[in-house]
Amino acid sequence: MTTAAARITFSDWGWRYAERDAWAVRGVDLTVEPGERVAIVGPSGAGKSTLLRAVAGVLPDEPDPDDDTAAAVQGTVRVDGAEPRAVRGRVGLVMQDPEAHTVMSRVGDDVAFGCENAGIPRDEIWQRVRSALDVVGLDLALDRSTTMLSGGQRQRLALAGVLAMRPGALVLDEPCANLDPSGVVQVHDAVRALLDETGCSLLVVEHRIGTWLDLVDRLVLLEPAGGVVADGTPAEVLAAHGPALTAAGVWVPGSEPERGSARRGTGTPARTGDVHGVERGGPGAFRPLAESESESESRAESGVGLLEARGLATARGRRQRVGSGIDLDVRTGRVLAVTGPNGIGKSTLGLTLAGLLRPADGVLRATPELAEGVGDVPAAWTSRQLAARIGTVFQDPEHQFVARTVREELAVGPRALGAEDVEERVDELLDAFGLAHLADANPFTLSGGEQRRLAIGTVIASRPPVVVLDEPTSGQDRATWQAVLDRLGDLADTGTAIVAVTHDQDLVRALDADEVVLGAAGARPVLRDPATGVRR
Repeated sequence: MTTAAARITFSDWGWRYAERDAWAVRGVDLTVEPGERVAIVGPSGAGKSTLLRAVAGVLPDEPDPDDDTAAAVQGTVRVDGAEPRAVRGRVGLVMQDPEAHTVMSRVGDDVAFGCENAGIPRDEIWQRVRSALDVVGLDLALDRSTTMLSGGQRQRLALAGVLAMRPGALVLDEPCANLDPSGVVQVHDAVRALLDETGCSLLVVEHRIGTWLDLVDRLVLLEPAGGVVADGTPAEVLAAHGPALTAAGVWVPGSEPERGSARRGTGTPARTGDVHGVERGGPGAFRPLAESESESESRAESGVGLLEARGLATARGRRQRVGSGIDLDVRTGRVLAVTGPNGIGKSTLGLTLAGLLRPADGVLRATPELAEGVGDVPAAWTSRQLAARIGTVFQDPEHQFVARTVREELAVGPRALGAEDVEERVDELLDAFGLAHLADANPFTLSGGEQRRLAIGTVIASRPPVVVLDEPTSGQDRATWQAVLDRLGDLADTGTAIVAVTHDQDLVRALDADEVVLGAAGARPVLRDPATGVRR
């Protein structure tokens, strides 16, 4: 199934999104020769995803030179010498969200979708479908429901759909960001098989570059609005630009954090009279409870229980049960990491703990310390009662944005709860999450990593005693990952209870998190060696 590999060229290319003052990327001069395999790295917001979307021809319509608020472009990008929009079939794009690629309800139909739109004869389509599924290692019935696939399987399905189109270039935008470790291996091996089968060119963006070092010929470092600052073989670039790569937020192999590195002191108690370490007030706000000296000592050891799950079962909708037999406790000053394979129900559990989904069975109870007279069933609380007690960051952060600017978005929660120091909170979070230069930008124009940091900021701006986050480090470079972890560590150290649904074992280590692994039989706590933190 060899395909003529595509040649990709950027000549002084740049792009500025509509209603933005700063360029997302600018001054890029880069050539990818047919069959070359190139990894692009750089800090969050350096324009890496914009670069890939340009190659795939999926950026917004051409800018209007007479409109100062419209998008702007400079230079050229070409695929085989042509405008990308004119040769879209030559480039196959796979993004980081596995579900974003799934457009049909059955496996075979999903792989065939692109070919059918291209008018390929029916008999040839189904030959391509079967061949593509075989190459990426998906041994599934063609009528298998796509809703039953794990994240790793969905990404391989997306790769099969791209392969069936016989592209000249494969473009991957953090394809492993939301996958469990086994899914990462599956996608890596599927990409290797696809490249070996077709000989196509490759452009891949990934913050954790170690995943792809064995597959790429070149490593290219981008600087925000500054173009290419390093380009060479992976060994050359890592040797010559190691500190620059680390400063740019690249996860250089061997830079994994130590256990507890984002905590000043694991399980640090909140101040007396303050459940989570921050005073709050106003209508519907959570008012702190006084505690005795003995209670404070007990909290220092294990934290005060705020949520209790016993025999909990969770479900997507009314019928699709995805978890059962779950026992866990959410405590002040502790971080609880919920891990497990894609599709096992981690996000559903997170939404259930957050009071946004009702349990399918079993018990989820808020303790009196959290409920404080409004009932012990979080799913029955009003939106104001819930916002004052449990903050939630969705896996897709754009689903929770409601304001026109980043600054206004951060202010929504504390204003609704009657906080008096709204501006101070907003300014502090803008600085903490590296968003100050985007304060007046529309949240929907931010990069994926920036949107996630904004979503985290909007929740913790309200200072609830419990924070539930779904994949909080997805899309972050090494530097912004550290900023997120430092903030979460500070929250836990001052008494906030944190639940993190994650595949990121570096997060688990750095936050010294308690870990439960979801499986078919419920939630299994992970035991670790108390001296080393290593799983037993």
